[in-house]
Parts: sequence; C-alpha cells; structure tokens
Amino acid sequence: MDLDFLAALEEEWKGVSKAESIGWLAFYGLFLVYALANKSGFLLIDHVNLIVHEGGHLLFGWLGRTLGLWGGTLLELLVPLALACYFVFQRHPTGTAFSSFFFFENFLYISVYMADARSQGLPLVTVGDASQGGHDWFNIFSSLGLLRYDTKIAGVVRLLGWLGMIGTVVWFARRTRAR
Repeated sequence: MDLDFLAALEEEWKGVSKAESIGWLAFYGLFLVYALANKSGFLLIDHVNLIVHEGGHLLFGWLGRTLGLWGGTLLELLVPLALACYFVFQRHPTGTAFSSFFFFENFLYISVYMADARSQGLPLVTVGDASQGGHDWFNIFSSLGLLRYDTKIAGVVRLLGWLGMIGTVVWFARRTRAR
C-alpha cells in the first residue's frame, strides 16, 4: 500500500468545539425523532436521494441493463460512502459523521422501495423512456427468485439503516468527547 495512504490514517482527527458537537448531536437527535415519527416512508432528504438514484440509472446504464437496473441504488449508496471515505482521510469527524449518517439513512429509503416490490403501490419516477422503466426492486427480486421475501429483506435493510445511523451518532459523540 501507498505510504501516504497509511500515514493519513495515523494522523489525529481534527478537533470539534463543544458548541459544534452539541449542535450536530442535536441535529442528529432531531432527525432521528423526525424519521421515527414519519409514517410516509419518504423523508425530506429523500428528495435528494431520489435525484441521485435516478442519476445512477443513467450513469450505470452505460454499462449494461443489469447495472442500469441496480445503478440507482448503487449510486445512492456510493455517493455518501465516497464522501465518508474522503472525510476519514481528511480526519474530519463532522464530515465523516454527516456522510456516514446519510449513507445509512439511505437504507430507510431503499427499504421502503424494497417492501413495495410485490404490491407496487408507490408512485414511480423515471428518467428517459417511461415504458423502459418499472419497479427496480420488483425486477431485482424477481430475477433473484426473492420476490416473496421483499418485506423481510426490507425489514433487515431498515434495521441496518437505524443501527448505522445510531452507531454513527454514538461514534461522533465519543470522538468529540475524547478531545
């Protein structure tokens, strides 16, 4: 491995003031309450996730039909994951926490779409030719022979999202308290 790569991981994390830490923890706490209270399954941030999701179909569609189908969910997860990795190497705790938190928040959004695979009651958004669209997770689960497990898989994905968001907040609180 490149020595600069390893050296970056040995550096100290940047400091976070007490006021900044309290502000971010309050933000995350309020967001978690908002997400918990929301019954629609579509949070305010999911408007951004939807745009990234649809862009993923266009981007990965160049690599074939299967990657085009999976591309929405892939890009939706890759964007915050790439940002989190960048902030880890910058040793920037607030950027790492924010990106990680919204990486895991995407799991909530994805789980709603997964759980709808059989019933297909959600309104769909597509880019390009609508006749070429369809329900991503219906198509994915059908191709894998997993359609009858859509709600069970969605439940696991949703749980992982909640655990990840809470874990991120705990990590951030401990990281900022340690300084």
